[in-house]
Amino acid sequence: MNPALWISKTGIQAQESKLQTIANNLANVNTVGFKRDRAVFEDLFYRTEQQPGAQVADNATAPGVQLGNGTRLVGTQKVFTSGALQTTGQTHDVAIVGNGFLQVEMANGEVGYTRAGQLRRNQEGRLTNGQGLPIVPSIDIPADVTGLTIGENGVVSVTTGANTTPTEIGQLQLANFLNPAGLLALGDNLYAETSASGPPNEGEPGRDGLGTLKQGALEGSNVTAVEEMVEMIAAQRTYEMNTKVLSAADNMMQYLSQAAR
Repeated sequence: MNPALWISKTGIQAQESKLQTIANNLANVNTVGFKRDRAVFEDLFYRTEQQPGAQVADNATAPGVQLGNGTRLVGTQKVFTSGALQTTGQTHDVAIVGNGFLQVEMANGEVGYTRAGQLRRNQEGRLTNGQGLPIVPSIDIPADVTGLTIGENGVVSVTTGANTTPTEIGQLQLANFLNPAGLLALGDNLYAETSASGPPNEGEPGRDGLGTLKQGALEGSNVTAVEEMVEMIAAQRTYEMNTKVLSAADNMMQYLSQAAR
């Protein structure tokens, strides 16, 4: 069996994985707070037929003969660069400008992390994210609220009834990680802590390296459609080249079998 067949197979599989990440990025180009994925590859083990530096003469060493065996997908990484701010004018929308994640209480009782700031008030008056998961720490909004303000430092103030003096009712906090790329993507714009991400560092927005909040705006996806299209074309061409190697290796084996008859 020609080893080039197996090597080309790994290249084809790698490009299929890359195309899948590109497709997911493009599908979420309008998803609030979405962070693009990138596929990470590594070369496979080498078959060493001659050790580099081996002595071949009294005053000469060999460059070595090492034949590779293809590539494989190591994993995918989230790229946590900032997305463009989109002004919405909605009172409950907040965008994170800088580092950090909003915290929500998931259905299983654990804390989830999100960059999507489409907040709203549920039927009990609690401030929740777009999926209805309560914000952590809990913030309760009075029923007779007439105005709501979210400061850059996360302080939530309201005016009620005829009272025009703002009253502070809570504090939005952010959490950041030493390695955000190590977070587990759960879907629904949520992430979960892992051993790779490290524990969360919680604090008030604007302090200890955490970003600030901007009311009436949302952070858009950091996917650039043009860049993804270029990556898609490159993946397609690489896929085609690997299939041509498959065809060439098959033809060589055919020639060899015909010559042996």
